[in-house]
Amino acid sequence: MSIPSKSTDLVKFNNKKSNLPIKFDQNEVKQALELVDKNLILKNREDVKKYLPDILGRVLARIWIDKSFKDSFKSNPKEVLNDNGVFLPDDMILEFQKPNSDRPKIIVYEKKEKSNFKVRVVQLQLVMLAGR
Repeated sequence: MSIPSKSTDLVKFNNKKSNLPIKFDQNEVKQALELVDKNLILKNREDVKKYLPDILGRVLARIWIDKSFKDSFKSNPKEVLNDNGVFLPDDMILEFQKPNSDRPKIIVYEKKEKSNFKVRVVQLQLVMLAGR
């Protein structure tokens, strides 16, 4: 990687020049924020357990940097997943807990029709660790 020689090569955020020595392509940034490459229809509990943890990890990362995405996800998490090409079975419920803390948590429950009980299927929590 080469260091830019001119200040015009630097990344601009909010019309301010960044001191980062890298240049971002807008398409790469958009692609990096995508939750999935193509629509993903999860059909059952096994699909949810297999695929959803990685996707929800991306959700938590995006929540950390994108306030509008976080606000949308907070108000209707399942709809946000649908809008981003991830479709859960009807018997799955998403809960976004502690959205305003440093450690937000997403829990996916399975709730069968005609039942008062729900079973936890997946749980992810954002935890930031620094080591030295």
